[in-house]
Amino acid sequence: MPSYETQVRVGRETLTVIVAVDSRLRKTARWTLHDKTITLRVPASMTRVQTDQMIADITPRIAKQRKRATRQTAVDLMARAMAINHAYFNDELSWHSIRWVTNMDRRLGSFTTGGTTDGDIRISERIRQWPAYVVDYVLAHEICHRKYPNHSAEFWSYLSHYPHVERALGFLDGIAHAEGIDPETLMD
Repeated sequence: MPSYETQVRVGRETLTVIVAVDSRLRKTARWTLHDKTITLRVPASMTRVQTDQMIADITPRIAKQRKRATRQTAVDLMARAMAINHAYFNDELSWHSIRWVTNMDRRLGSFTTGGTTDGDIRISERIRQWPAYVVDYVLAHEICHRKYPNHSAEFWSYLSHYPHVERALGFLDGIAHAEGIDPETLMD
């Protein structure tokens, strides 16, 4: 079977599906979701009918997760993140959902890459009352991970477009010191 590309409807979104034959795979397929593209790697022995069935099985899972995440999106956080993206990152970044969560005791935020939760950003409820420049820093940090899913030099250079990085990091160092923890554990 040759590689091919197709479009599928998932809820209100249209996603691109790239099906690629992977000679390293023997029996099972592997898939990832990034932004609006599903990449499905399949063994050479898989037929088009089997591949189409796999796509039909994947898309409802993605739709269910995206619907749940959208329902939980915090409008205030989404608006703040969009304003930060516009002001400092030229609207280059995109994400699916962003919400406050109560189950983050140490980390302040997280983002997901791949799978049904691709593009979901979670921000710890514990920072809700912190100074606005710190909350905005955490938002900027997480949305920058959409472009650089690591803490590389390129990530830090890109994040430096947000003007209060040093000030916010100083605040976070103080919080970490007061809690007796390594400040590196606060951000993913």
